[in-house]
Amino acid sequence: MRPGAAPAAVLVCLCLLVLGAGRPPAGRPASAAAPLPERMADTGGGTQLITAVARDTRSTTGTVTWWDRRGGRWVAAGSAPARFGANGLADGATRRQGTSTTPTGLYRLPYAFGIRPAPAGTTYPYRPVREDSWWCQDNDSRHYNRWTEPRAADCRAAEAEHLITYREQYAHALVVAFNYREPERGRGAGIFLHVNGRGATAGCVSVPAADMRRILRWAVPERRPHLAIGTRGGATAITRH
Repeated sequence: MRPGAAPAAVLVCLCLLVLGAGRPPAGRPASAAAPLPERMADTGGGTQLITAVARDTRSTTGTVTWWDRRGGRWVAAGSAPARFGANGLADGATRRQGTSTTPTGLYRLPYAFGIRPAPAGTTYPYRPVREDSWWCQDNDSRHYNRWTEPRAADCRAAEAEHLITYREQYAHALVVAFNYREPERGRGAGIFLHVNGRGATAGCVSVPAADMRRILRWAVPERRPHLAIGTRGGATAITRH
């Protein structure tokens, strides 16, 4: 998804995830509420989780927290300020391409990539961005929502992201597996967790560069980390994608 001030015309469609702060049981102080992952219906089945939480669906900022499952409990390993789409977050069940909103849901993180080398200590699969690296967002291409190197003949340049162009944002990033396993045309493509640009994103989630490096050093593929995106209010039910 083209980051920064000029959003791409391709965004995703997901079921609305609301990551509620939740209310503690009667007689239990709010400070004693269980950590967010403990209150979620689904965390992806692994022992690592990233949550990206906005105040509400109109928000363009929020918090990313990464969690470890230790001794049968979820423990926060770190957190960072987050940015979301220029038009906030959207219910993926009704959202279509081109709305500059961040999709909500629970997603796998297939691999990392970056213009800069992987941070020291990174064990996650990491793909280097080259001069001919593109992400296809052309609905008419058989490479829709896929990395293509070089750009596929059936993927128009105007409907693709030349990854190396975004030197700041794509210094380091993680692919978010929205609409990824069996891409559906018109739902959107190119949703990543990446480094901050100048402001709100075109639909991705972004964090400061130092925090993105921390996340990459922390993530372990064998622990099956997922990314959950949603809002503080409402239920903690998650639809996996």
